[in-house]
Amino acid sequence: MLTLAPGQTLVAATHNPGKAREIAALLEGRFTTIAAGALGLAEPEETEATFMGNAVLKARLAADASGHVALADDSGLCITALKGAPGVLSARWAEVGETGRRDFAVAMQRVEAEVRDSGDPDRSAYFICALALAWPNGPVLVVEGRIDGQMTFPPRGDQGFGYDPIFTPEGGALTFGEMVPAAKDAISHRARAFEKLKAAIF
Repeated sequence: MLTLAPGQTLVAATHNPGKAREIAALLEGRFTTIAAGALGLAEPEETEATFMGNAVLKARLAADASGHVALADDSGLCITALKGAPGVLSARWAEVGETGRRDFAVAMQRVEAEVRDSGDPDRSAYFICALALAWPNGPVLVVEGRIDGQMTFPPRGDQGFGYDPIFTPEGGALTFGEMVPAAKDAISHRARAFEKLKAAIF
């Protein structure tokens, strides 16, 4: 059985500080979580066609480079009117200019324009989160979580990150961007994936 010892160092294979904090919180502070960016690890190009594939790629590279167990998250927004886009390209839709700097305000504007131009009245969408936990030069554990909802325009709220202000979870009235972190963490795609991960390693 694959397990982690309490207090063990875990590399969060991300260069997104918000995501690293969320990962640490979802793991209930059981481990010493360090972001890959803080260790100076390179950010790999996400070349896989699936969320699971990209999560494994990032976790494998971070684990082997750091010598620590590494946890990678690959997540994205899939919109029915856009035939599943932006999907695995969710982060790339936010890239601005040649530097690759990410601006999700720009990405949300693009989503709103493309949904409107699609002519499809369907506003359903879902977030997917794939988690890969990799041991250095060892096995990889992969799980996935999903939450369905609706696109909401214009964006609402300044909590969370990424596309949170334009996504309202099914049965809710607030966007992820309007929810306090604890409320979002209780129901999000990432939370659902983490429940599966914790069931496997705790």
